[in-house]
Amino acid sequence: MNAVYTLFMELSTRILPILGVFVPKIRHFFAQRKNLFASLADFRAAHPGPLTWFHVASLGEYEQAKPVIAALKAKEPNTWIVVSFFSPSGYEPTSQRPQVGVDYITYLPLDRKSWAEHFVGILQPSRSIFVKYDLWYHHLQALKKRAIPMYLIAASFRPDQTYFAWYGNFFRRMLAQMDWIFTQNEASIQLLSSISVSKASLTGDTRFDRVAATAAHPLDFPAIKNWIQGRPTLVIGSAWEEDMNLLIPLIQSKPDWLWIIAPHAIDAVVIDRWATTLGIPSQKYSQWKEEQSHRILFIDNIGMLSSLYQFAHIAYVGGGFGRGLHNILEPLGFGAPVIFGKPRSASKFPEAAQSQVEGCGFAVANAQELQEVIAKLEQPTIYSQSVAAAQHWVKANLGAATRITEHLSASTTTK
Repeated sequence: MNAVYTLFMELSTRILPILGVFVPKIRHFFAQRKNLFASLADFRAAHPGPLTWFHVASLGEYEQAKPVIAALKAKEPNTWIVVSFFSPSGYEPTSQRPQVGVDYITYLPLDRKSWAEHFVGILQPSRSIFVKYDLWYHHLQALKKRAIPMYLIAASFRPDQTYFAWYGNFFRRMLAQMDWIFTQNEASIQLLSSISVSKASLTGDTRFDRVAATAAHPLDFPAIKNWIQGRPTLVIGSAWEEDMNLLIPLIQSKPDWLWIIAPHAIDAVVIDRWATTLGIPSQKYSQWKEEQSHRILFIDNIGMLSSLYQFAHIAYVGGGFGRGLHNILEPLGFGAPVIFGKPRSASKFPEAAQSQVEGCGFAVANAQELQEVIAKLEQPTIYSQSVAAAQHWVKANLGAATRITEHLSASTTTK
């Protein structure tokens, strides 16, 4: 299998650039990595000394890494922090603004053996930390060859993943090579045990630390606060078309409510179409005019959403009907009950099921169920219970980043 994988990656790195002539996304993928090694070498030359490398697939995994980065930087201020992304959707918005605790952001090269060797050889990390699942064979081998410790944090496994299939030995070996695996839940510990991986511990979901930190120090939006003036407001985060099909009738039925809508993708054409369909005075944040009378505010930029939940009486988080549910923990961090579309694959989003058990999350399958949940939350007793449940659940799950960091620092000390 090793030889087959190596051959596949060698061929891919030769064929894909040719396909990029015809496919813009592939062309962009390689264009963004053009000067990767030279830029990384320049950074490393100017920043010698201990370095911790975090690798994430995209934005969601980076959010899980942030609390650990902050805790590690506080505990080890002299270590450089480098974060690599695989996906452009994660790299591009993150690299455009300074990131607290992060000294350098880069793309990860494709997992061709020579490229992985070159990347790790330039980076020379003191330790490497992978987040959730994005493991690449040749990069791990390059780390192992240099005896660089490897950790997997925020791991969450499911029985249907390749690691646990009869043909998954190649992928299981990557897990077995980790110096330690920090899991989000006990079920993941049991699954690892079933494939004889014992270097693991339950530390919890670092996203709870992240959302609590955001709730404690949200971005300030005085104009929005002045617009709301205590009126009931529903914040809709990461909305897809499928979500708006349910939400538009609800919005039209609540003339006394205010609505903040953050689309999953910032597309002026889509926003304008939603605004026309709604037939209600609305405004885009980029064109904010306080003197205008409107009940709907469309957020047409990236970076505000996690703090906008501070204004939510109730929140709706999108993606459940499509490719994947977005982060429902963000509004819960502010104590806002959260509604979401019933995920197609519930096992991929255990927090969705648990939020319903806790009493602060509500899954809906259609517009009628959405109306029913809203009617339920309009009852003061049920609403208060849901808010209290959200606050309790978040508070009870804090500390994952601290537990991970203490283990990492202890491991470094003993080596």
